[in-house]
Amino acid sequence: MTLPGEGVAERGAGAKKSGAVTVRQWLPSLLWLLLLAAVILSACLGAVTISFSEFYSIVAHKAGLSQAINYEPQQEAVLFTLRFPRVLLGVLVGAGLAVSGAAMQGLFRNPLAEPGLIGISSGASLFAVAVIVLGNKLFASFLEQLGYYALSIAAFTGASLTTMLVYRISVYRGKAVITTLLLAGIAINALSGAFTGLFTYVATNEELRNITFWSLGSLGGATWDNIKVLFPFIIVPLIGLPFLSKSLNALALGESQATHMGVNVDLVKRLVIVLATMAVGASVAMCGIIGFIGLIIPHIIRMIAGANHKTVIVCSALLGAVVLTLADLLARTIVAPAELPIGILTAIIGVPVFIYIIFKEKRARQL
Repeated sequence: MTLPGEGVAERGAGAKKSGAVTVRQWLPSLLWLLLLAAVILSACLGAVTISFSEFYSIVAHKAGLSQAINYEPQQEAVLFTLRFPRVLLGVLVGAGLAVSGAAMQGLFRNPLAEPGLIGISSGASLFAVAVIVLGNKLFASFLEQLGYYALSIAAFTGASLTTMLVYRISVYRGKAVITTLLLAGIAINALSGAFTGLFTYVATNEELRNITFWSLGSLGGATWDNIKVLFPFIIVPLIGLPFLSKSLNALALGESQATHMGVNVDLVKRLVIVLATMAVGASVAMCGIIGFIGLIIPHIIRMIAGANHKTVIVCSALLGAVVLTLADLLARTIVAPAELPIGILTAIIGVPVFIYIIFKEKRARQL
C-alpha cells in the first residue's frame, strides 16, 4: 500500500529531485524554530500575561545571565510553577504521539494506522476507568499508596498488557503477522470498549465526570514531578525510533524484500511496538486520550517532504510537539477562565485536516 504523500513525492522527485532534497534539509530547522516560537508564545500567554521582554528577563535572571529584575514576582511564579511544566508536557506528549504514529504507519504500511489501532489507547482507557469506578471498592490500598499517580500507573499498565496480548495473538511460528496483528487489535479494541462502556454504565455521577474529563484529555495536571516520570518513557522512543528509519523504508517494499535486504523484520516489529507503547501508553496515562496527533502529523510531513522515514519520523516528532503546544494554548485561552479539553480541540482541528488530505491525495492520483 502506498503511504500518503508517497505518490506525490515520487512525481515531485521525477520533475525536480533537487527540490525534494532541499525540503528535507530545511524542514527540520524550520520546525525547530516553530517549536521555539510555540514554547515562548505558550509560556507568555494566559490569565497572567507575560511580555517577551519580561519572559527574557525572568529566564536570564534564573540562568544567572542578568541581575536585572524587570518583572513581577507573580509572573516568575506562574512561569516556572505552571507554564513551563505544562508547555514541556505538551512538547513531550505531542512528540511522543506523533513519532509513534509515524512509526506505526511505516510498520503496517497503512496510512490509517496509529498506535490506538493495536489497543494501546483502549487498554489504557479500560484500566483507568476501572480504577475510577472500582478504586474505592477493590483498590483502596493501591490508591492510598500511589495517590495521584494511581490513575497514570493503571493506564500505562493497561496499555502495556493489551499491547502484549495483541502481539502474542499475532505471533505465528515465532513471527508476528501484520494482518493478524491488525485484526487482533481491532478485536481487543472492541472488547476494551465494551468493558469501558460497562464500567461507565455502573459509575456514579461523580465517577462519570472523572471518566469524561480523563477521556477528553488535558494537560492541566502538569507538574515538574510528572515531567520527571514521563520523560524517560518519551525520550527513549524519540531517540530509538529514528534509528529504525532505514528498516521502515525497506519494509515499505514488503517484508520479503526487506528480509532480502538484510532487515530483521521480526525484531523491527517488536522494537516499533515496544517503543510506541512506551510513548503512547505513558502519554495517555499522564494526560488522557488525545486523538489525531499520531494520525494527522505524519500525513502532513509526508506531503511536504516525501515518504523517507529518516525525515518523516524526526519531523513528525517536531511538528507534533508544535501542534500540541499551540492546541493547549488555545484550549486554555479560547474559553478563559474555563478550559476546553484538549482532546476536543485536536479532534476539531484534526478532522478537517484529515478530510483535506484525503481529497488532496485523491486529486493527485487522478492526475
